[in-house]
Amino acid sequence: MKANLRIALSSDHAAIPLRQALAAHITAKGWTAVDIGPTTPESTPYPEHGAAAARLVASGDCRLGIILCGTGQGIMLAANKVKGIRCGVCSDTFSARMIRLHNDANMLSIGARVVGEGLALDIVDAFLSAEFEGGRHATRVEMIGALER
Repeated sequence: MKANLRIALSSDHAAIPLRQALAAHITAKGWTAVDIGPTTPESTPYPEHGAAAARLVASGDCRLGIILCGTGQGIMLAANKVKGIRCGVCSDTFSARMIRLHNDANMLSIGARVVGEGLALDIVDAFLSAEFEGGRHATRVEMIGALER
């Protein structure tokens, strides 16, 4: 059993419905969704939402994070500016699994205008079911961490 089952969820205005569907999905799987919004459809800046979720993960308050915007790209870029965050945009299940297995990613970004809800649920499942392999990959992840220092 995982010690910290909390997952930070955030998005911009473009991804509210998909974020809410993902929150319900991960809750049904036994995780705790820490949904930090937004809740209204007014335009909102994705960098603030990506960074807020990333801070929850970096602090250890949440084990993982899932963030969304129209393409997933902008919010991912913001999240990766927070020290200790390794976030990738995924539009397929193979990439979602591999960023956990090989890159020890602690956040996942999805483009709400890129993938539909069914695929997004599968992407999240692939991400959450994978665990870091370590080994030769640990050296590479450490090299990434060294870039922050």
